[in-house]
Amino acid sequence: MKFSIKLVLSTMIVLALALGFSGFYFVNYVFETSLDRDVGQALDESSILGFAFETAALNVPLKYSVLPDSVVEEIASKLEMGGQSGGRLLRIADEEKNILYTSDGFTADEGLLPQTDQHTKSYRVIRAQDDYYVHTCVSINALDRILYLETMKSVTEVFTERALGFSLYRKVTVVMLLTGMVIMLFIASLLTKPIRLLTKATKRMAAGDYTYRARQISRDELGQLTRDFNRMANALEENICMLEEEIEAREEFMGAFAHELKTPLTAIIGYADMLRSHKMDEEKSIMSANYIYTEGKRLEAMSFRLLDIIVAKQEEADLQETSVGELFEYLREMFAEKKEMDIRFAHEEAVVWVEANLIKTVLVNLIDNACKASEINGVIEVTGQAVNDGYRIAVRDYGIGIPEAEQHKIVKAFYMVDKSRARSKNGAGLGLALCAEILKIHHSELQIESKEGEGSCFSFILPVENRGTYEE
Repeated sequence: MKFSIKLVLSTMIVLALALGFSGFYFVNYVFETSLDRDVGQALDESSILGFAFETAALNVPLKYSVLPDSVVEEIASKLEMGGQSGGRLLRIADEEKNILYTSDGFTADEGLLPQTDQHTKSYRVIRAQDDYYVHTCVSINALDRILYLETMKSVTEVFTERALGFSLYRKVTVVMLLTGMVIMLFIASLLTKPIRLLTKATKRMAAGDYTYRARQISRDELGQLTRDFNRMANALEENICMLEEEIEAREEFMGAFAHELKTPLTAIIGYADMLRSHKMDEEKSIMSANYIYTEGKRLEAMSFRLLDIIVAKQEEADLQETSVGELFEYLREMFAEKKEMDIRFAHEEAVVWVEANLIKTVLVNLIDNACKASEINGVIEVTGQAVNDGYRIAVRDYGIGIPEAEQHKIVKAFYMVDKSRARSKNGAGLGLALCAEILKIHHSELQIESKEGEGSCFSFILPVENRGTYEE
């Protein structure tokens, strides 16, 4: 069952109960008030009739010392005919509570008479066929006789009004419930519209449309729920996009890895097969062995780089104070024998918080890439200077440069702008990917400035104070 229907039904049940109890109380209150008024009037009339009987008895001739029964009947008959409607319903009993006179139509039993004595008045409401009466009984003193006067006053109209009141209230209640149901259906539809929109958005997202968002139509709790749902959907979409990019990158990585393995293995197998199956002169044998050695070294370098990347992703950097001069001194010694390139070093002295061996790996890879991108005797500048947010180290070359469209891809594993040039210099496209991972655990990132045909500048900023251990 829909929530809106549940809301309408529950409201209608509460409304029906409220109207039922309030209507019952109201009609009964009016009925009891009217009945009490009529009972009071019946008792008053009974007292008046008793006083009238006693007055009439006083006017009886003195020849009677005791009021005879015949006179009692005569007086009762006159009292009966003296009512506004031309007749009253009354009954008179003697001292022994034996009936002396009864009006025509007086149908009440004698149940009230035993309950009445000289000092009490009693009454009850009785039903005779389809009519209702107030039955009263009082004692009267007439010429030393104690008589009992009973009357019946019709209160059928009060009961009829109560029945009409209940009937009318039932009709009003039904009309109000039907009207209330229509109004509540409209209100419930408005109140549950945000829920329907959220349900629609959930179904669209479950079907794969992660860009769909629920429309917010209120500013209450349901509106807040819609906003939270859309924020959740945004986060979910971002995570899914990241997963898709990661899967795509993994597939590209596996494809590139397979391709990079295939090329050296093909050369190694081919030249090994030539050595195995053909008798060649010494020069060709040395050439074949050299090819096998070179491609083997490529595979070795690639495997070491891959291992370094995996380790860098899982490693926790143990940052320590390190002198920049120590790093630059290591680089000078490392590339001192690279006579075919003009490598220039310049730096400002400072102390940085780094894992020295990892940063040396980054710098060696950047300089090595700069050498591969430059022609023989090309200039490579390695500089270091303090900046506002740390210490900036940059490696600049004036080589082939990188097209702008390729710059955001070069930190991916196995990606090479010029594959033939990279392979000719024993490259596998893993150096920059390793640099990016190492810099991540140093709270830094690789910044690339390059223009095709004019060269490139790779730089990064290192912290000059302890920022805590960083875990990827």
